[in-house]
This record gives sequence, C-alpha cells and structure tokens, in this order.
Amino acid sequence: MSQDVENIKPCYPLFRGEEYRENLANKKALYEDAHDAERVKQVFEWTTSEEYKELNFQREALTINPAKACQPLGAVLCALGFEKTLPYVHGSQGCVAYFRTYFNRHFKEPVACVSDSMTEDAAVFGGQKNMFAGLENARALYKPEMIAISTTCMAEVIGDDLNAFINNAKKNGHIPQDFPTPFAHTPSFVGSHVTGWDNMFEGILRYFTLNEMADKKPGSNGKLNIVPGFETYLGNFRVIKRMLTEMGVDYTFLSDPEEVLDTP
Repeated sequence: MSQDVENIKPCYPLFRGEEYRENLANKKALYEDAHDAERVKQVFEWTTSEEYKELNFQREALTINPAKACQPLGAVLCALGFEKTLPYVHGSQGCVAYFRTYFNRHFKEPVACVSDSMTEDAAVFGGQKNMFAGLENARALYKPEMIAISTTCMAEVIGDDLNAFINNAKKNGHIPQDFPTPFAHTPSFVGSHVTGWDNMFEGILRYFTLNEMADKKPGSNGKLNIVPGFETYLGNFRVIKRMLTEMGVDYTFLSDPEEVLDTP
C-alpha cells in the first residue's frame, strides 16, 4: 500500500482508508474461503441463545484460559525475591521479553531480567559461548551480588548442562570463582510457573547449602523461615509480616520481591 512520506498514518486511520478496505475485501473474497455475512450472523445469534448456553454448561473437565505459564517465568520471580540478585535466563531473547512484559503488566513496575540470546547456531552447537559472554557482561553492566540462572525450551531440548557451563565460565575467568551462581533447569514443556519457582528456590538453597554452610549449624539463628511460593499479590507479604511481628516471631522471608516490585 502506498503512503505519503509526509503523512504516515498509524493503525486505525490507515485501516479506515478506502485503499485498505478494498485490499481487505479482496483478501477475504479471493483467499480466505469465508462464510457469507448471513451465515456469520446466524451463528452469532445462535451463540447468544439459551440452547447454546445449555450446551456450554453441560461440558465437563474443561478449563478455559487456564492460569498456567511456563517454568522460567516462576524462576524469574523467585530470583527477584533475593537481595541484589539478577535473574538470568539461558535461552532465547523472546522468552525473556515475554516474562518481563507479563510482570510489567501485573506489577506496573520495571522488571530486571537478562538473557544470553541463544539463536540458531547455539541451538545446533550448544549455548556455552552465549553463557560465557552473557555472564561476564551481565556482571559488568548491572553489578549484581548474585546471578540466578534458569533455562528455556531451546536450551533444554538440546541438553545444555548448566552446571558444566557455569563451572567452565568460572574456570576461564569470565566470572570469579566465588561469585554466587545458583541455577535450575526449568523446561517450559514440563510443569508450570509454580514448578519453575520451586525449582529455582531449590537451586538457590542447594547452592548456599553446599558452598556457605561449612561452619554453620542449621537452625542456630532461631528464626522461622517463611517460603511464600509463587505469590504475585504483594499485599500478602505485608499481612504475613505484620502477623508474625504481632506474635513476636523472628522470621526470614526466603524470596521476598516486595521491595523490588512495589516501589514507592
């Protein structure tokens, strides 16, 4: 379609133009094999009838638009709950854009999350080089005190080994040996966002248990550990904290994204 460079029309002004309407009509008539307007009207009227309503209510074991997302989304939320932690997703850039948009819309806050942007070559040869560059750049640019690493479908389908990749990155000097890098394998084709949160949480606890607990005794600080799980309603964190304070309970929230996702 032709447009005047001095008068570029966006969206609806463009769609209302005569040339666009003509093109759309030709597309429907020549290529879509669509039903005529009368048939469309009949079906629409039937969907508003009592007969259609009764048929709908007769259906069983049906879930419409289930509130279910993929594992790495839950892993990102879990990582955001730990102080000065940067969520890092080993996989494609588009997946991370989805996670950030999902949380942006819900929390109305910017969400920190990075990806090592695996593409076709990494899908064939593996994403270790992407991780080397990604970890080094993420630490240099954002200066986190911990990077929590999860995966997307692409990395899981080809079998990328996070533990080996992270150890090689440290061995080759891309990040310091003692820099905290907990990880979790979070394939999107298994489980849901809740599974991803749990896996990332387990990965973080496993990392510190193996690397930071040598001279410590479990339970010695006398505090109660609170594990909220995949919780997106931040007011619940405040209520639980208030209740624990009123009961005089010393506690530690393990993954508390309240200050990150509910800024003043």
